[in-house]
Amino acid sequence: MDVDRIAGDVQKRGRALREILGIPESNKERRRRVSNESGRTGRTSEDIVRMNYIVRGGYEGTRTGRCSDFQVEKRDLPGRVVDNKDTEIETGGFRLSDLQEETKKKRTGHYKVERVDPPRPFYQDL
Repeated sequence: MDVDRIAGDVQKRGRALREILGIPESNKERRRRVSNESGRTGRTSEDIVRMNYIVRGGYEGTRTGRCSDFQVEKRDLPGRVVDNKDTEIETGGFRLSDLQEETKKKRTGHYKVERVDPPRPFYQDL
């Protein structure tokens, strides 16, 4: 068996085959995998909190591009904004960035940090 040929095939087919053959993943592949998992966890946590605001409080959420994950607004019957706040979602023990800390100080009372335990992927229970 030609090990280089097998390694090339494994690289094309993905991580599952690598694990079967016992070939360790490179640092680049590990960083990419961890980054993807972290992003997926963050987006899932944001969706959980957004749904909680919609279902429990009657808020509307819009995604922002800077300093907070999304802005939530509560409207009364005529459509006037009654309450609005910028919401930042943090999963696990991550800390706020310097820009987020600065924004939190400026918008006291309107900036809410929600801490969410990261949801476990379903395949970890198998």
